Amino acid sequence: MRVIVVGAGVIGLTCAVRLAENGYEVAVLARDLPLETTSSVAGAIWGPYLAEPADRVAAWAKASYDEFTKLAEHEPSVQLRHGRELLVERTPDPAWADVLPDLTRVASPPTGFADGWAFTAPVVEMPKYLPALVKRLENAGGTLTRAALSGLPSSADLVINCTGLGARLTAADPTVTPVRGQLLSVAQCGLSEWLIAGTTVVIPRSNDVIVGGTSEPGDWNLAVDPSASTAILERAAVLVPQLRKATVLRARVGLRPARPSVRCELVDKVIHCYGHGGSGVTLSWGCADEVLALANGL
Repeated sequence: MRVIVVGAGVIGLTCAVRLAENGYEVAVLARDLPLETTSSVAGAIWGPYLAEPADRVAAWAKASYDEFTKLAEHEPSVQLRHGRELLVERTPDPAWADVLPDLTRVASPPTGFADGWAFTAPVVEMPKYLPALVKRLENAGGTLTRAALSGLPSSADLVINCTGLGARLTAADPTVTPVRGQLLSVAQCGLSEWLIAGTTVVIPRSNDVIVGGTSEPGDWNLAVDPSASTAILERAAVLVPQLRKATVLRARVGLRPARPSVRCELVDKVIHCYGHGGSGVTLSWGCADEVLALANGL
């Protein structure tokens, strides 16, 4: 079966890899190549964010957690790191808590926080991981081509629509809307554990630290706001003082493709898989497994 995947972000590439490695003839067509996509901007720590419905998200997240845990054994761009998520009020365990083998409550949250969890999560270094996915795709016989499409192609047995915000056009779906996120990359300053506290995120990687961020629904602006960068770094440094002396390497903006619920379904000869909000990486392998199952069902 000849399959065209539209979109080369983490969802499109992961679906393409899953299909190609299971015997499908796969071509990925995309306006933006992987390192130009929103996925390339992501801090990319595992954890559902801006994605519904809770039950399907939890299942997809578990499948992805298991896959990333295996990948961390041999793929340098995937690392398992321990860290904390701080909460301003007491909160029940999340729907995905049973995925995590080492989830514990934070015993003494810092001032301003009433609760928190500590656990080990996959951290994915997207500038390295996306090219690794492309290599896997090509090794399985798949192809990646830049193409400016006005709509979904009709020249394949099956089309996988992984266009993110582009689904407003490709699926005529106005419920997909942007949630703007700005973040910084700073030089590594000896950090090994991640931290999440609301929109403040600190994610150590091998050669830098991602510091974020913002969450601005409905904002299409891709320009970096210098004042926001200053505020982001100051907010993070209150919780992680080592960041005060860190050299800022780069500021970037990404538009998360939010939707009231993730769409992953077959309609005629199109499998739509988009609307993952801030959870593209977190849900990628679980959704790819479901796309493969839908394709096999044909």
